[in-house]
Amino acid sequence: MSVRPDGEWMLIHQCASCSELSTNRIAGDDNPLALIRLALRPLTDPKHAGRALLTL
Repeated sequence: MSVRPDGEWMLIHQCASCSELSTNRIAGDDNPLALIRLALRPLTDPKHAGRALLTL
């Protein structure tokens, strides 16, 4: 997850084949609970968050 300066949330995807990172804006019909779970995931697995930050 990432948040733009205007407050809009973005999903960061990593391709399972080539490991390329890309971003997509969230949609109005996305599940808010699922988005919060994704946003909080790095807090539950610090190794995963550090790995993602190093890739950026």
